[in-house]
Amino acid sequence: MIETSRLLIQPLTVDQLQKYLRNDFSLEEELGVKKLKRILTPQLREALVHTILPNASNPEKNYLFCTLWSAISKDGREMVGEICFTDIPNHLGETEIGYGTHDGFQRRGYMTEIVSGIITWASSQPSIKKIIAHTDKTNQASFKVLLNNEFIMDAETEAVQKWVLDFQNKSHHEL
Repeated sequence: MIETSRLLIQPLTVDQLQKYLRNDFSLEEELGVKKLKRILTPQLREALVHTILPNASNPEKNYLFCTLWSAISKDGREMVGEICFTDIPNHLGETEIGYGTHDGFQRRGYMTEIVSGIITWASSQPSIKKIIAHTDKTNQASFKVLLNNEFIMDAETEAVQKWVLDFQNKSHHEL
């Protein structure tokens, strides 16, 4: 578990991922958080079914790099958003993150704090040298989160920007 000033960020077990997917408040009951409506986008549902659950269930992979990490507010005991790595670090030590903030918690700095927390954790993992993120070019809130966490835009296409945080060339806060 990762603790920041306002949040507890915890990796979900395979059983908890299944509850997350069911979206029936059983996960909220288990975590002891408020039962707020969560919107499970088609993209996240597909990622859970086809990538996240199979990878998190694979005993040959470190599930911490394959699961959703849920961010829970300390004061309100509410799930404010999730972050995940897309897979274990590759042979170059690169891993990618994806993240989302639940409705009602956007534009309050939560995702900047979540990404900062996961970076602090990742920087202590010897297998990670770089964190990569891709954002839609029109998603200003998302690339603001990355800029606030010292990511540098590395490449772009007509629709997508690639961002990189290189632990070897940059220090994040007090890595």
